[in-house]
Amino acid sequence: MLFVAFAYDLERTQYLKLVSLYTLLFGLFYWLVKNNKNNIKLLTAIAFIFRAVFILAIPNLSQDFYRFIWDGRMILEWFNPYLYTVDSFIQKGDYPVVQAQELYKGMGTLNASHFTNYPPINQLCFVLANLFSTNNIIGSVIGLRMLIIAADFGTLYFGKKLLKKLKLPVQNIFWYVLNPFIIIELTGNLHFEGVMIFFLVWSLYLLVINKWQWAAVVLALSISTKLIPLMFLPLLFGWFVKNRLDNKDYNDDRLKPAKLKEQGATVWFRITKLMKFYAIVGGVTLLLFAPFFSKQFVSNYSETVALWFQNFEFNASIYYILRAIGYTLRGYNEIAIIGIVLSVTVFLFTLYRSFFRKNDSIEGLIKSMLFVFACYLLLSTTVHPWYVATLLFLSVFTKYKFPLVWSFVIVLSYLAYMQIGNASKSENLWIISLEYLVVYGVLVWELWLKPKPTLTGQSYK
Repeated sequence: MLFVAFAYDLERTQYLKLVSLYTLLFGLFYWLVKNNKNNIKLLTAIAFIFRAVFILAIPNLSQDFYRFIWDGRMILEWFNPYLYTVDSFIQKGDYPVVQAQELYKGMGTLNASHFTNYPPINQLCFVLANLFSTNNIIGSVIGLRMLIIAADFGTLYFGKKLLKKLKLPVQNIFWYVLNPFIIIELTGNLHFEGVMIFFLVWSLYLLVINKWQWAAVVLALSISTKLIPLMFLPLLFGWFVKNRLDNKDYNDDRLKPAKLKEQGATVWFRITKLMKFYAIVGGVTLLLFAPFFSKQFVSNYSETVALWFQNFEFNASIYYILRAIGYTLRGYNEIAIIGIVLSVTVFLFTLYRSFFRKNDSIEGLIKSMLFVFACYLLLSTTVHPWYVATLLFLSVFTKYKFPLVWSFVIVLSYLAYMQIGNASKSENLWIISLEYLVVYGVLVWELWLKPKPTLTGQSYK
């Protein structure tokens, strides 16, 4: 009944009720995972049941799915969705797709005024969803939801296999799969981070079992769903160049001198292999974008992506502090400058993790991915709740729990979404401060204050 309320009755739920409801859901989730560690089949069944609750629900906390449906139907009508804003049709009284006016009204003026920024695999998902129903919004929503649910169970499958390789408790994957935040934001609100994460975990698993060519192909699919994995590419330097053996499988003796000599791996050979990996990733990604390519596409797409760093702002932490300082000193919003400075900082931190940290094991690689993406979110101008999904997924394979805590307190940011019909959502900065006070507090505790564990391979406590 708790998930039913989130799926169908949220608009009539006041904010305090929403937070209380989410707290109950999170408590139930925590109890289920902690008390059924050895009953994987039960946890899997519950994960499916909770997702099934949302099958017929129209998302309450997001308007993005209207744009998903629009883009999918545009492609089915042989339009390139990257070349047109929704406004460019509606303002001329031109309705290129079925239910154009309903979709335009649903997505809001802000979304309609910008070019689409969803990569080609995402667009393919939109097309497939619309094949379920070409003239009915709820039918298209069901199509979108089924794809996301399928991806979640793909993540469950490969997540368990990767945890086994790492000799970590298999049930750890349910801190992601059963998390109410994941179910509400991905299955409920139809965000495609879940599909990107499915390809990412599949790629990591292929990397571990030394099928690196296929890992590159699948990573390109992840990038072509959401661009986020692009920031992980530099981190692979450590895996390919410092990881000295071409293992058929993950094992504990891969750094033994005899093995090293047997493989005859040279620095040049390893760098060449890394370049081949990058070439495959780049080639497949460009191939997927090729059907949409034109000079106008490049201009439109780069313009749209730049908006996230220089125009949009939501649920930020460090940026809001710097913004306040900018207002005090300059009298106006310095987002254009601050956004660039913060982006450069993230880039430099990524280079540091790539070349000065140990990424030659899968544990080290995932840890670096976790901290690079955490740095990105903490310095970003825009942190929508569903962005935390990737951070939560990566944490499953580490000892760090601050992403799990963030997936709980992120509900505080939902206050702005209670005004979902407004183009400009208002935020309560006291609420945002409370959210980040908790997140930073746990992060500082885990990094610097918490006593170092004496045992490895531990699960969440």
